[in-house]
Amino acid sequence: MAKYSTGSTGGGGGTTCELCGTESDSLTEETVAGARLSVCPGCATHGDGSKGSTSSSGSNDRDERNRKKKAAQNVAKATPVWDGDSEHWEREGTNYDDDPLPYLVSEYGDVLESARQDAGLTREELAEDLGVPESDLLAIEQGRATQAGIGGGLIDALEERLDVELAE
Repeated sequence: MAKYSTGSTGGGGGTTCELCGTESDSLTEETVAGARLSVCPGCATHGDGSKGSTSSSGSNDRDERNRKKKAAQNVAKATPVWDGDSEHWEREGTNYDDDPLPYLVSEYGDVLESARQDAGLTREELAEDLGVPESDLLAIEQGRATQAGIGGGLIDALEERLDVELAE
C-alpha cells in the first residue's frame, strides 16, 4: 500500500501503517499533523501526542512547540513590514519628490566615516555644522541611508563639506 493512505489492505481492521505503509500487527491510533491515523510503532513517535509517552514527555513536547511558536512570533514582530502607510514619511521623513536620494557609491558609509575622521570631526560636530540630527549621519555611516529616509540634500552637503564623493 502507498504511503499516507487512509485505508487498510483488507476488509478487516487493517495491518498496514497509514504513514509508512509497513505491515504490522501492532498498529496504534495516533494523531499525526492533525490527521488521525493507524500507525506502526516506528511511526508512532511522529504522533502529536503519542500514546506511549508519559504526560510529562507530552507536556515537554507541547512546551517545546509553544516555545518555538512564540520565538517565531517574536521574530515576526521584530521584522519591520511596510504596512502600506506612507504618512509617517511625509510627517517625519524626507519628501523624495523635492529631495531624492541619489545613487550612492559602494561602501559610502565607510567613505563618509573615513572622510569625517580625516577632517578631525566627531559625528556630533559635523551634525552641528550642517544643522542635521547626528542620527542621520550615523545612519549614513552605517550604510542605512535609504532606510533612514536621508535626502539627497544631506548627501550633497556632506560631499561639499568634506570634499568627498558619495553619489555616483
